[in-house]
Amino acid sequence: MLLPITAMTAAICGIMILITAIATVRQRFKGAVAFGEGDGNRPLIAAMRSHGNLTEHAPIALIMIGLLEMAGAHHTALAAIAAIFIIARILHIFGLHAVHSPGKPPLPRSLGVIGTWFTLVVLAAWLIYMVAVAG
Repeated sequence: MLLPITAMTAAICGIMILITAIATVRQRFKGAVAFGEGDGNRPLIAAMRSHGNLTEHAPIALIMIGLLEMAGAHHTALAAIAAIFIIARILHIFGLHAVHSPGKPPLPRSLGVIGTWFTLVVLAAWLIYMVAVAG
């Protein structure tokens, strides 16, 4: 059984993970840094965190989207939440690479964090509701 919302979200996340991994490797070559963060190399740290943060959040979001889709959740609403998740992750990536003042995160990064947390809360609450109603 193909889960189209989950499949599309996973495909986009996979492409984003590959892009951020390549960006990290490029920064490693550019800074001649084989391991670690390169003594405060900001572009390398930004590349590493954009990749790492995506790989930390994408799996649980994909699992919850897949479970909801298999449970017959409203297709359009689930697609909208998945789209918000993808947009939030893109904003976060751009925000991590944006030039900003010390101590103040760039707006895209903040919106990305808020959007990601919003989607995780909505997905988790929706799953809890679906389990409670089904049980």
